[in-house]
Amino acid sequence: MLQHRFIDSARQNPDKIAFIDRSTGRDVSYKQTLLAALILARRFRKLERGRIGIMLPTSAGAALTIIGALMGGRTPVMINYSMGAEKNCRYAQQQCDFKVIVTSKVLLEKIACEQLGEMIFIEDILAHLSGFEKTIALIKSKLPLSLLKRLTGPLNLDKPAVILFTSGSEREPKVVQLTQKNILSNIDAFTDMMDIRSLDNILAVLPYFHVFGLTINLWTPLCLGMTSITYASPLEFKSVANIIKETKPELLVGTPLFLEGYVKQSKPGDFSSIKLTVSGADKCPESLRVLYREKHGIEIFEGYGTTETSPVISANPRNHNKPGSIGIPLPGTEVKIEHLETGDPCGPGEIGKILVKGEGVMQGYLNDLEESSLKIKSGWYDTGDLGYMDEDGYIWHRGRLKRFVKIGGEMISLVMVEEILNELTPEAVQCCAVELPDARRGSKIVAVTSLEIDSQELGKRLAAELPNLALPKKYVVIPEFPRMGSGKTDFRGLTNLVLQMEDESQTQA
Repeated sequence: MLQHRFIDSARQNPDKIAFIDRSTGRDVSYKQTLLAALILARRFRKLERGRIGIMLPTSAGAALTIIGALMGGRTPVMINYSMGAEKNCRYAQQQCDFKVIVTSKVLLEKIACEQLGEMIFIEDILAHLSGFEKTIALIKSKLPLSLLKRLTGPLNLDKPAVILFTSGSEREPKVVQLTQKNILSNIDAFTDMMDIRSLDNILAVLPYFHVFGLTINLWTPLCLGMTSITYASPLEFKSVANIIKETKPELLVGTPLFLEGYVKQSKPGDFSSIKLTVSGADKCPESLRVLYREKHGIEIFEGYGTTETSPVISANPRNHNKPGSIGIPLPGTEVKIEHLETGDPCGPGEIGKILVKGEGVMQGYLNDLEESSLKIKSGWYDTGDLGYMDEDGYIWHRGRLKRFVKIGGEMISLVMVEEILNELTPEAVQCCAVELPDARRGSKIVAVTSLEIDSQELGKRLAAELPNLALPKKYVVIPEFPRMGSGKTDFRGLTNLVLQMEDESQTQA
């Protein structure tokens, strides 16, 4: 059990710092973390049985809440506050059948979210701990290890450990329930492949409502007895870069957007403490690898995963990195590439659907048997991604199947169009390709850039690189691309913005 692994870490190294919380300026030891989690567990047991919503930024307080929920027999439902927080709260409550949401007054003010009647605040809880509660927690913390573990949850690896939501970048978020076995198996396999046990601390800024942040930034260091250096605002690139320089983490894990922001705000030597850098959640561009290599002598190890797989499916091992690939499957995880039309296994270099099997794969979407049966067949989870496996067993990602558009009977990859756009535009320009309806061909491609460009000149250069069917029929400028909490582009949100712009232009005409 995750909480039991944490208890082992707390008992073995009670005085070691579990969290360096740079948002609050407080250091919290493993002993203090255990005591606080036991108090919160007692509080949460008094609430309705079942699930409890958690909407908190990455921090020691959020970690205590998640640990306390599991210890108290409550399944944490992690709520995305990065956009549409109130809507996400209601959606989570409706889909998962719970009432109470643990959040923060500071967070609500920051994101301009109205207080809901079912909310309780972590600041209030931690500020009003009675002497009796502290005494009870202290007594429990000194109990024999086996008894303490029984009190904080019977051994049941099939028990739910968390409920998360898919990004919703392409459709309404799906509800993913991950078990103790799912997350623990992922931690163990990822830790072994990347030799993380040799590292002492980690920069933990990814949001816990994202599976990447929850598994790798929260539970992995707690299970291994590492120190987590937390900060609530991962998009404050300069602040995070300074935190890296000052606190000297050894493990840096992030999305390409975050990693790029941090390195651009750093100076040579600032990242000298970092021994391992892992990129995930989105494709790592070669320009980012070059930047880290030239500025800090750091090699980026790219991995791949999904919410439904807890998350890591594959990664580049530390002893054999193959830049550009998403690595080899984790120990205990099977990956096969399936032909899109025949369903037959693809040979080396042949592009098909990426399917995954293993203990990290969810059992299914919560209360959605239809969608679960579509995505999981005979234990194989269909990622919805395209890729191929080379002769060495390394996987190469080629984009989302849903990010292909059919024009003139041909399947065109929007990712391919984006790659060429990025090659032909200045580095400061963000590029994206979206699909819009077209009366004549059914669909058309629109190129979206963050800055004004010479579309006529760019169109000529694109024509030399892309087939005619793949050429954008229109160019629009959107200075700020909508983002998911993980840093990924919100493709659905971006497409809606482009559609809105098109509707407005037609109305004006």
